[in-house]
Amino acid sequence: MNRILFWALAALNFIAGPAAACSVALLLAIDVSSSIDIGEYKFQTHGLADALLDPEIMDVLVLHQVALSVVQWSGAEEGDLTIPWRRMLSYSEVRNFAARVRDMPRKWEGSNTAVGDAIAFSVAQFGRVADCDRKVIDVSGDGSSNAGLNAVIESRKAEAAGIQINGIAIDIVGAAITAFYTRFVVTSDGFVITSRGFSDYPRSIREKLLRELIKPGS
Repeated sequence: MNRILFWALAALNFIAGPAAACSVALLLAIDVSSSIDIGEYKFQTHGLADALLDPEIMDVLVLHQVALSVVQWSGAEEGDLTIPWRRMLSYSEVRNFAARVRDMPRKWEGSNTAVGDAIAFSVAQFGRVADCDRKVIDVSGDGSSNAGLNAVIESRKAEAAGIQINGIAIDIVGAAITAFYTRFVVTSDGFVITSRGFSDYPRSIREKLLRELIKPGS
């Protein structure tokens, strides 16, 4: 969206009345299982931080007072709300959040991949953002489940609760992870973005955030 047009629309909304309190609550769930090495972890955290600082994304986050949080996940019953919910009420709030993402310590190493548990843990975090119009879980990972809860069942529970799940499938070779996320992880209203290796993650997360935050046709 053209930034001049964007802020012209924002000004019209201001004149017409107060903006909606929170359009989207977006939980970003990052894979830290044993298949993720130190460099690959940094590709995820630094790529996400850079995407949040993209001018177009920052505009949307602030205008719509988007709520953000970050979860790290790995094996069965291994979920951590690393960065609790924060409302993006100003550009400084976005910059502070991005800085926390970039520098956050890794929670686990050498554990299994339990996507179903990651979904279940993430769903349980939305009580504090019940006022937000849309609720979205953004799951990124480079493997299919090898432990824990059934991902399909947990995804269906999330959808029944009104929560959309989207995914970034990190495929090093082929498209097996993309197929797994498409079939078993995302909700019927969700989508999958394929990251061709970890070096492609920064591009993928930016594309994904724009698609999640800016509704088609806006």
